Amino acid sequence: MRVIDSHTAGEPTRVVLDGGPDLGSGSLAERAARLEAEHLDFCASVVLEPRGHDAVIGALLVPPSDPDCVTGVISFNNLQNLGMCGHATIGLAVTLAHLGRIAPGRHKFETPVGVVEVTLHDANTASVVNVESYRLHKDVTVEVEGHGPVTGDVAWGGNWFFLVKDSPVALRPSEIRPLTDLTLRIRAALEKAGVTGSEGAWIDHIELFGPPEDPANQSRNFVLCPGGAYDRSPCGTGCSAKIACLAADGVLAPGRDWVQESVIGSTYRVSYQPGTGGGVVPTVTGQAFVTSEATLIFDRSDPYRSGIRP
Repeated sequence: MRVIDSHTAGEPTRVVLDGGPDLGSGSLAERAARLEAEHLDFCASVVLEPRGHDAVIGALLVPPSDPDCVTGVISFNNLQNLGMCGHATIGLAVTLAHLGRIAPGRHKFETPVGVVEVTLHDANTASVVNVESYRLHKDVTVEVEGHGPVTGDVAWGGNWFFLVKDSPVALRPSEIRPLTDLTLRIRAALEKAGVTGSEGAWIDHIELFGPPEDPANQSRNFVLCPGGAYDRSPCGTGCSAKIACLAADGVLAPGRDWVQESVIGSTYRVSYQPGTGGGVVPTVTGQAFVTSEATLIFDRSDPYRSGIRP
């Protein structure tokens, strides 16, 4: 299986160029559902140890349904496919440029939640026009075990998020373990309270915010991903959910930039335009760098060929 690795603002992406499972025909959403239902062993084998680690996001290239798209892509972790992944989309654009498949300019990628537009500015910088994002619920309070009440918003940015405006734990790399423990407890509290996204969707991402370390930026965040790892980047879909909340509160005007720091200090620049469905259409700009090209080998006698699961 041939792969190319990159990182976007510190968050790793592994693009699977060939050797993935046959997902048959149908819409990209149907093929993504088939990947999750029938091929989680494949997903785990690509992103988990001993070939990867729990922060790696896979990006499986598939033929697009829309002929205007450069490629179709299904982003995944070891638990599920992801409707949309901002950092992986930026990483994919830089990877395709590295391969000579695209040049600077505007391109379309098809994802399970819709077509996204990507502008490749140079070899390492890309902007992603995400799917329409919106806030579903404002100021939801849940009782978090070992902590007490926590209040946040429920919003969609391509994935479902619970966004807490003021983190009770300092957003520093030295606090990664307490931040992870807290966000896992918040997610468990949401599940216990029956708080979901639309149509009962699992809120799989938890996002904490606080003041930036660099005064030139607007905010700093910590994002818990579905598998329990934290996002090293500011999280593209999380930034989109944040922008939707800021717009709904009247805090950020269309076209104005919002610079979001991650817990490690990397940044995305985000802005939005009004959407057609009552939400916002965010644009996320960041940088990615190719780190390796590899062939993954799957020995049938290897007891961990399908990954070491937590």
